[in-house]
Amino acid sequence: MVQDIRKQEYYYGTGKRKTSIAKVRLYQGQGNVITVNDKPMEEYFNWSFWQKTIKYPFELTENLGKFHTVVKVIGGGVSSQSEAIRYGIAKALLLYNDGNRSLLRKNGLLTRDARIKERKKYGLKRARRAPQYTKR
Repeated sequence: MVQDIRKQEYYYGTGKRKTSIAKVRLYQGQGNVITVNDKPMEEYFNWSFWQKTIKYPFELTENLGKFHTVVKVIGGGVSSQSEAIRYGIAKALLLYNDGNRSLLRKNGLLTRDARIKERKKYGLKRARRAPQYTKR
């Protein structure tokens, strides 16, 4: 069945958060199945908060149950991966129906969260932590 799905047309979206990168494909008319790295979403993200985070764009646009979602995600931690997937799904839903733009934008799903770890600088212990100053 997986080979049949991959030959169909799909809507694509890429989501990024911290160091996580999610490549999302939405296949139309296959039920409410979300597959992350060839595993069911419930198995990959075992905490319900992460599952709700991923499903939020579908619930918001009333498209829950209309797509079979296939996701490949790499890098980062579990929380940032779930948010990267959410962003990728929101971008793919825009390709499906551009009328969702104002609703997704109003709920903050189309804004890329650009916060990443700051690099360490020479002469410092961490990114900003300087060695302790001693007067005497």
